[in-house]
Amino acid sequence: MSFRSFTVAPCAALCLSLWGGAHAADPIKVGMALDMSGPFAANGAEARDAFNLAIKMLGNKLGGFPAEFRQTDMAGNPDQARQLANRWIQRDKIDFFTGPIGSNVALAVAPTLIAAKVPYLSNNAGPSLLAGEKCSPFYLGTSYENQMMHEPGGVLANQRGFKKVVAIAPNYPAGKDALTGFKRRYEGEIVAEIYTKVGQIDYSAEIAQLRAAKPQGVYFLLPGAMGINFIKQFVAAGLAGDIKMVTAGVSADEDMIAAVGEPMLGLYNSAPYAYDLDNPANKKFVQEFRKAYGRSPTLYAAHAYDVVMNIDAAVRALNGKLGDRAAVAKALRTAKFESVRGDFSYNGNNHPIMNFYTRQVVRDESGKLTNKTEGVLLEKYQDSFHGQCKAI
Repeated sequence: MSFRSFTVAPCAALCLSLWGGAHAADPIKVGMALDMSGPFAANGAEARDAFNLAIKMLGNKLGGFPAEFRQTDMAGNPDQARQLANRWIQRDKIDFFTGPIGSNVALAVAPTLIAAKVPYLSNNAGPSLLAGEKCSPFYLGTSYENQMMHEPGGVLANQRGFKKVVAIAPNYPAGKDALTGFKRRYEGEIVAEIYTKVGQIDYSAEIAQLRAAKPQGVYFLLPGAMGINFIKQFVAAGLAGDIKMVTAGVSADEDMIAAVGEPMLGLYNSAPYAYDLDNPANKKFVQEFRKAYGRSPTLYAAHAYDVVMNIDAAVRALNGKLGDRAAVAKALRTAKFESVRGDFSYNGNNHPIMNFYTRQVVRDESGKLTNKTEGVLLEKYQDSFHGQCKAI
């Protein structure tokens, strides 16, 4: 297996940092394991673009100190990611790690990073396993905890009046977490629970099951190309008139709307971020993202941007002194940065306390399909595992 890698930032003569962490003479090193190919490539591109925007806006520095950002495509492959993390820890002596989209990858690399006391800030993956009894000061679920992302979907389905629902997700850790989270807050009947293959693009069998089950609604986690194909096939099969879709923002964001088009119109989704949120950090982020890439940012982009800004704030608080790993972990958890999500803080298990919003896909004034935020669905929401964490 091979990696495609590059470093964002010029490397000066003193390029190697000491095992104890960066100091004034060394650049701070951040390892970014990217999904530029594989099942999460579309989502990985969003994260990469936001990482690079944040890096550019900070002038290739963190907390005012020179930094290197090592970016490598590991194609959503847990084994490749594990090899990459080991290499970065042992050879390159990275100070921080981020990047993977898939929870299966996060679970593959987290133990090694935690053992080496290299802080891992997750920009997307949020396996529930790392939020409770197996929490660590060196793992920060900066994006969300997986079940937390889908519990608001259950609330939204209740509000939409769905008494019977079919729930669909890929058969991998995040998919199982998604449906567990949805069921925790959904008050109606789950008439069928369907797990698909990761990367699946033909949903004829699942659509036949939906037709036979005759639910009022379908809740799904199918990110990227999986969701694009599912929604198109669902509408083409004529089910949209009788069965309404509801999902989390990760399956109904701007990238998917652009790819699917008209079939997305009217779809309700719950999300901790929307590009139309009215706060200064988000307005600046959206403006710069649109200027750089000609499109509005997604959840994947927002969370990646927040990760870099979180690291920047922690390094600044420590005045660039990263030798004490426990102090670094504490600074990441407590340093104040302006999240594009608005009111944001870490809970006792290093996972966020944040608002969730109701969004609907509508046509804007120009006729373009886009998400519109309708209001706060859940305020200062916490994941269901924070009480089980004793290690932080």
